[in-house]
Amino acid sequence: MIKRIYTVILLTLICWFNTTTIKAQLQEQKHNFSIGINGGVNLSNVDFSPRIKQGYLIGPQVGFTARYISEKYFSMICGVQAEVNYSQRGWKEVIEDGSGDSYQRAMNYVEIPFMAHLAFGKEYGNGARFVLNLGPQIGFHLGDKETHAITSIQKEQYGKAVENGFDYGIIGGGGLEIRTGIGHFLLEGRYYFGLSDFFNTTKKDYFSRSAHTYICGKITYLFDITK
Repeated sequence: MIKRIYTVILLTLICWFNTTTIKAQLQEQKHNFSIGINGGVNLSNVDFSPRIKQGYLIGPQVGFTARYISEKYFSMICGVQAEVNYSQRGWKEVIEDGSGDSYQRAMNYVEIPFMAHLAFGKEYGNGARFVLNLGPQIGFHLGDKETHAITSIQKEQYGKAVENGFDYGIIGGGGLEIRTGIGHFLLEGRYYFGLSDFFNTTKKDYFSRSAHTYICGKITYLFDITK
């Protein structure tokens, strides 16, 4: 399985290099570097197997953003965007056994997404353009807090410590960027799909999957360092 992943990555890099070489004459090189801050709200739950009925847990996300625009290909503006964020996720259970019990767990992470950035619209001056961001994300578990009122039977996940603190997955989304004389304001929605599990998932363990997913709405402010 690992060999297949390495093969796919190698072939992707070769294809990207060849495509870049062919397109070189069609591209307009850019050197626009911007930095700034971001903040938003996560609506999160966890993909458990066996399944646990859940609603959304609401938590904050704040951090720093850096973006580099490297080229324009026809009408598409291309670059990369990286962030370092504090993010709160987790899950909130829906308990419908008439007991009045409640349970939720807020889990705190440092997240580092590294995304391809594409934009369509006005390039210079004030105005608006549509943006897309997509790429891998890694995260590091900082801690968590359980909030519960349990009077009925205990369940496997209650009080169970996080066993894998390193998180990774895919994040992507889109939104609108408003360019002004004092900087760029981005309103964006994203979806994160976790590929790792925070509980152990061997044959002897109860859960075979315990991966984060969340929807995030966020606002980012950027100002140019170089144009």
